[in-house]
Amino acid sequence: MCTRDAAAEQLTNWQKDNADTIGYAKNSAGIGIVNADTSLTIGVRGVIPLRDYQMMEHLQHFNRERIPERVVHAKGAGAFGEFTCTASLEDYTVSKVFVEGTKTPIAVRFSLVNGSLGSADTVRDIRGFALKFYTEDGIWDLVGNNTPIFFVKDPMLFPMLIHSQKSNPVTNLRDWDAYWDFLTLNPMTVYQTLRLYADKGIPNGYRYQDGYGCHTFSLIDKNRQLTWCKFTYETNQGTENLDTDEAVKLAGTDPDYATRDLYNSIANGDYPSWTFYVQLMTTDQAKALDFDPFDITKIWPEDDFPKQKVGEFVLNRNPENYFAEIEQLAFSPSNLIPGIGDSPDRLLQGRLFAYQDAHRYRLGVNNRQLAVNAPTNGTANFQRDGAMCIYNQGGAPNYYPNSFGGPNPDPDAAQWTNPPQEFSGKEDYYPEYYQDDNYSQPKSYWENDLDDDEKTRVVNNLACSLECTKEDIQKRAVEVFTNVSEDLGDRLAKALNLDSVKGQLKA
Repeated sequence: MCTRDAAAEQLTNWQKDNADTIGYAKNSAGIGIVNADTSLTIGVRGVIPLRDYQMMEHLQHFNRERIPERVVHAKGAGAFGEFTCTASLEDYTVSKVFVEGTKTPIAVRFSLVNGSLGSADTVRDIRGFALKFYTEDGIWDLVGNNTPIFFVKDPMLFPMLIHSQKSNPVTNLRDWDAYWDFLTLNPMTVYQTLRLYADKGIPNGYRYQDGYGCHTFSLIDKNRQLTWCKFTYETNQGTENLDTDEAVKLAGTDPDYATRDLYNSIANGDYPSWTFYVQLMTTDQAKALDFDPFDITKIWPEDDFPKQKVGEFVLNRNPENYFAEIEQLAFSPSNLIPGIGDSPDRLLQGRLFAYQDAHRYRLGVNNRQLAVNAPTNGTANFQRDGAMCIYNQGGAPNYYPNSFGGPNPDPDAAQWTNPPQEFSGKEDYYPEYYQDDNYSQPKSYWENDLDDDEKTRVVNNLACSLECTKEDIQKRAVEVFTNVSEDLGDRLAKALNLDSVKGQLKA
């Protein structure tokens, strides 16, 4: 693309904005750089002496410019803005974020799940949609996707899912046999798979998609009573999607299509915004349900648990430097502020540990000291040293208990966390949890949410992907989707040129 849009004019605009402040080049120690394009040599054609410390520093830093990319959600874009609470949730939570009129600075990162940093923005994939709230009580990270559910509901299966969708370790190519083998062997994935292969599987950029916290969280009130909660954020731009042919074309002509669109919209003052909703469920309601409300492969029906509008957020600032503010932006579901807690959601329980552990590997043990990840209300704990330590808390004691002034635990902190919960049963593995009605909700989605044209596109998209697999995997896929709907199974069988009679495949 050769348009002179805001992204193309970035350097020109920077020059205009900084014309009065541009000085001479200096190295990282503030020492003037003698020559920025020539090494020190002994004679015109001579060797470079080891004492050319400026060249050495230049190369050393270059070797370390890339940190490990994220295992998942590697390709993405982000921006900054503000969340405004428009309807109080004070009856349900002590969180100051949800006091009517409160404005909270936020960072948002959009991403693809499976691809590497070089992936195209327009592939069929789940989009990550993560929000970081810089609250006066610390960092709250709401780490979700553009779908309300997910493929698997146990953290043990998450690496398996990703391995099946990443490159084959021998060929280094996408392996559709592995991809569909995993999905068809795990019926819990069928609802998310249907949604992925529907129209919203390829959104028209990041501005035109909805977002979901996905998991069940808890809101804790002033009496330490909890209410279960799901978070949804609907785009005010309206949802728009790309058809498969257009998406494939863009992948070749403008692989950074969504990133460019987001940057230019904000640079041009066309600030994207979303309306923020909650669904609420009492603990008694949760106990009376005929499905597990903490199962991330299922939605909460809106007829029973209607969405309530509580706010809006807008993105109005692009990053000043992508690496510093977006690539180093680190989210973790364990960042939960007073008044907001976790739930027995199995996958969430695993993510509480896994995300921060991933950041310690990728960014270092002190990743929360980076400006974009740091809380605005400061830090006082007993963690010290480690790579990239920016703030080591001076001479404060690094052990507890101590008799030198703390810091002592916050006496108010405990009362804003989840109240004691009672769990019963024997410690064991329960694989039957995976068989907990995997088909009712996708059946309803197929029959009630999709019109006939949309159904045709779903089937065509599924068949286009499945045609690359072995025939026995194709047949298994038809069997799985027949369990959702005989109509769906029959259509898919025909699209794959497989014979099907009432869901029973002929050899």
